[in-house]
Amino acid sequence: MSEETQEVQQPIFAVQKLYVKDISLESPSAPNAFMEQEQPEFNIQFRNQARSFDNGFFEASLTVTATATAEDRTIFLVEITQAGLFQIENVPETELDPLLGIGCPSILFPYLREAVSDLTTRAGFPPLLLQPINFEGIYMQQRQQAEAAAQEANEQITH
Repeated sequence: MSEETQEVQQPIFAVQKLYVKDISLESPSAPNAFMEQEQPEFNIQFRNQARSFDNGFFEASLTVTATATAEDRTIFLVEITQAGLFQIENVPETELDPLLGIGCPSILFPYLREAVSDLTTRAGFPPLLLQPINFEGIYMQQRQQAEAAAQEANEQITH
């Protein structure tokens, strides 16, 4: 094999662009929310997605929805989608899904965390600091659930 052929076969993983795709803040209880003595409860949910484009480009996005409530009132609701454009080439199909489900969200998370902290601070609240996430653990759990669901579906078809 020539050197040129080997170069073409080398896997490529490159971050082309990182950007905030969507950002939203609601503070329906302001200004009364700033006088609250009660510690709010937080509900934080994450969603990650990936989609492919032509020529080995993929957009991966990580969305957080964080809601702070006190009693039955919403103190604030923050939703941010942090996205990235990634160039991924010559990666085996078996490694592409974990790369999009673990690698890309791991790169996006620090930027998402900073955006959430900054937005809540700009809204007049203490910074909301998101705890680190084990994307590999979440990915493995989702794969196991999908495999179990597929196995259950196959068992129902055979019976």
